Amino acid sequence: MDFVRSDIQAYCEAHTTQPPSFLNELEQETWRKVIAPRMVSGAYQGRMLSTISRLLKPKRILEIGTFTGYSALCLAEGLQNNGELITIERNDELRWIHEKYFSQSPAAHQISTCYGDALSIIPQLDGPFDLVFLDADKENYLHYYEMTLEKIPSGGVLIIDNVLWYGKVTEPAAVGDIDTAILQDLNNRVLEDGYYEQLMLPIRDGISILLRR
Repeated sequence: MDFVRSDIQAYCEAHTTQPPSFLNELEQETWRKVIAPRMVSGAYQGRMLSTISRLLKPKRILEIGTFTGYSALCLAEGLQNNGELITIERNDELRWIHEKYFSQSPAAHQISTCYGDALSIIPQLDGPFDLVFLDADKENYLHYYEMTLEKIPSGGVLIIDNVLWYGKVTEPAAVGDIDTAILQDLNNRVLEDGYYEQLMLPIRDGISILLRR
């Protein structure tokens, strides 16, 4: 979902550098063969992730929620030569597409995928991480936020996807709408905690860029 006018969105996309061809192939194959393909980051959001990573030049990146691997490949573009990206995905049935496209990246040897429950995996990972991207199951967003707090140093960045949640966060959550309530709580929690400087952008379904104080 986009929150800007379609003509403005199209103009921005037309004036944004295009991704490598293998990422276009990954996006197309995601739409052809994977359930819920709308979850793929896509070219415009992917270039934003790539640009942030290139500016930050992280040594270590953690991604929570791999899906088909598009965002991981974009984030890996900014890794230092001796850096690493760890991405966590609970659905190991997507392994085939990860292996196919990760192998085409110049940073292939720097990417490792952990399959399983992120709530169990994250505590086993040693920090620090210079950049963390959160785009996983919404019901555990608050848990992931808390679990990564001590793994992100001052100057590190946490990027959270889907913070506008189809625009539902602007109104009281409907009875039983747990995901919307959790995202509202998280957005407020970030401001109240004061651990991060927060910038929320209306890109696709909303993205927050948080700078660790």
